[in-house]
Amino acid sequence: MRRDLQTLFVNVGHFVDHLYMLIFPTAVLAMGPAFGASWNELLQLSFGGFVAFGACSLPAGWLGDRWSRWGMMVVFFVGIGVATCLVGLAQSTTQLFLALTLIGVFGAIYHPVGIAMIVADPARLGRALGVNGVWGNLGLAFAALVAGALVEVAGWRAAFLVPGVVAIVLGIAFAVFVPRDASGTKRSARGIRLSRSVMIRVFAVLLVATSMGGVIFNGLTVSMPKIFAERITALGGWTLGIGALVCLVYVFAAVAQLIVGRFIDRYPLRSVFIPVTVAQAPLLLLAVSLEGWPLVAVSLALMFVVFGQIPINDAIVARYTDAGWRSRVYALRYVVSFGASSLAVPMVATLHGGTGFAPVFLALAAMGAATALAALFFPAVAREERVPPVDTAAPVARAG
Repeated sequence: MRRDLQTLFVNVGHFVDHLYMLIFPTAVLAMGPAFGASWNELLQLSFGGFVAFGACSLPAGWLGDRWSRWGMMVVFFVGIGVATCLVGLAQSTTQLFLALTLIGVFGAIYHPVGIAMIVADPARLGRALGVNGVWGNLGLAFAALVAGALVEVAGWRAAFLVPGVVAIVLGIAFAVFVPRDASGTKRSARGIRLSRSVMIRVFAVLLVATSMGGVIFNGLTVSMPKIFAERITALGGWTLGIGALVCLVYVFAAVAQLIVGRFIDRYPLRSVFIPVTVAQAPLLLLAVSLEGWPLVAVSLALMFVVFGQIPINDAIVARYTDAGWRSRVYALRYVVSFGASSLAVPMVATLHGGTGFAPVFLALAAMGAATALAALFFPAVAREERVPPVDTAAPVARAG
C-alpha cells in the first residue's frame, strides 16, 4: 500500500515536471505585449531553465542517493511550485529569465530521483517505465491545453500562478501521506553484467541517442504550438485551439510509451530500439513542407516515435546499473540529455528567424539519422541474459 501510494505521487510528479517546463512555450504566444518583445526574443529567456534542467540533475541525483529520495521529492514539488508562481509575478524580462531558470533548477530533481524510485524493484520494468512515461507525456500534452485555457480565461499570469499553487499543495500532501521509508533507495535490482568492451559500447550508444534525442524532443515540444500557429491557418492563431491540438498530439504519442514498455518486457532492447529511431528522420523530412491537417497527421506519427524512445533509454540504465548508484547514473544520463536539449531553444529561435520551420525540421532530421545510426551499433544482448533480482551488495553473475 505504501509503495502504491508512493508510485502514484511519483507518477504525478512526472506529469507536473513536464507540464510546468512547457507552460511557457504556449503562454509566451500571449506575453509579447506585456514585455514589449517578440516571440523569438521571449522564447530565448527559457534557455537558462533548460540548461538548469540538465545541469542540476547531477547534484539532485547525488542528493537522492546520499541523502533521501523522499526528501528530494518534497523539495521538487514545493520548489517548482514556488518558481512557477514567480514567473507569473515577473515584471521584467530579467525577472522572467531568473524565474524560468529556477523552474529548471527544481524540475531537474525529478528524473534522476523519481525514475530511480519507479524502477527500484518493479516486477515488470518496461510496464513500470511505460506507465510513468505516459504520466510525463500527459504533462507535456496538457501543458499546452492548460496554458491556453488559462490564458484565454484569466490572462497569461494565471497560466503560471494557478499551477504553481497546485504543485505546492502536492508537495505538502506527499510529505504528509507518503512515509519517509517508502522510497526504498537500497532495494534489489535487475542487472546484466557484460564485458568491459560491450559495456562501453552500450553506454556510447546511449550517449549519442540521449544527446541527439534530447535535442529532437525539446526542439519539437517547444516549437509545436508555434508550428501549428503558423502552418494551420484554420485555427486563425486561436491560443486555446492551438493548445488543444498540441494536447491531442501528445496524448496520442503517450500511448507509444505503453506499447514500447510492453515490447521492452518481451523482446531484446536492440529489436525495439532500432525501429523506433529509424522512423524519426523520414518523418521529420516529411514535415519540412507540409501544412494544415497533413502536418497534424505526420506530427502524430513523429511524436509517437520520439516519445517511444524515452523508456528505451531509461530501461538501458535500469538494466545495466545497481540500485545504490542508480540516481547518479540517471543523473548523468539526464545531464547529457537535458544539457543537449537546452541547445534546442537557441537553435529553434535562430533557424526559425521569423521565416519558418523548414530549417528546423532539416536540422532535427540530421540528428534523427545520427540516432538511428547509433542504435544499429547497440549490442544484441539476449533477453535470457537478464539476471533475476539480487541483493545489490552481492556479486552479479557474468552473462555467458
